[in-house]
Amino acid sequence: MTTNLQHTQQSLPVMEHFYTIQGEGYHQGKAAYFLRLGGCDVGCVWCDVKDSWDADKHPKFDIDEIVNFVVAGSSVKDNAVMVVITGGEPLMHSLDQLTSKLKDKGFLTNMETSGSHPLSGNWDWICLSPKKFKAPLPEVIAAANELKVVIFNKSDFEWAEQFAAQVNPECKLYLQPEWDKASIVTPLIIDYIKQHPKWRISLQVHKYMNIP
Repeated sequence: MTTNLQHTQQSLPVMEHFYTIQGEGYHQGKAAYFLRLGGCDVGCVWCDVKDSWDADKHPKFDIDEIVNFVVAGSSVKDNAVMVVITGGEPLMHSLDQLTSKLKDKGFLTNMETSGSHPLSGNWDWICLSPKKFKAPLPEVIAAANELKVVIFNKSDFEWAEQFAAQVNPECKLYLQPEWDKASIVTPLIIDYIKQHPKWRISLQVHKYMNIP
């Protein structure tokens, strides 16, 4: 039985948090503080962070503690740092308090989500990465600034177009090769984008650089 963890809460399960470089999508190459929350009921077979799925396996921290992690870990005073909240599936939790307190400290809020749970939080950027295993909700599709579709096989191109037709006209469109099949699907993505130039390619350059 699937349990929705979203409710008003003062603490969140944190799998890991670290300051790094965003490796993919629209903000690739930018400094970013990552907060990876525990809990996911989407169950992608090719997920590379399956340890995040069970929220109970990860320690819970008060919202203020989490914000302090970011303040201490980024230690940048002269520019707004982007905080990427990911998972797992972050929208399984209510993110209103966390994003509000991050913005009060001057951080930019960025989320990576499958969109499969109700939208919460105050966001500067929402990256929607829809999954076939659990469809995104219309409210998240409408709010997305970036659509990033992972390509696992040829049929995924047609599936990606279904969401490209639903997002707002200003939404940035990305196709990203599934990492373990990159040698096979990357040439297909290149050919597809040459024929459909509204799309861009997203590569997980952090993996090439061997950084988190």
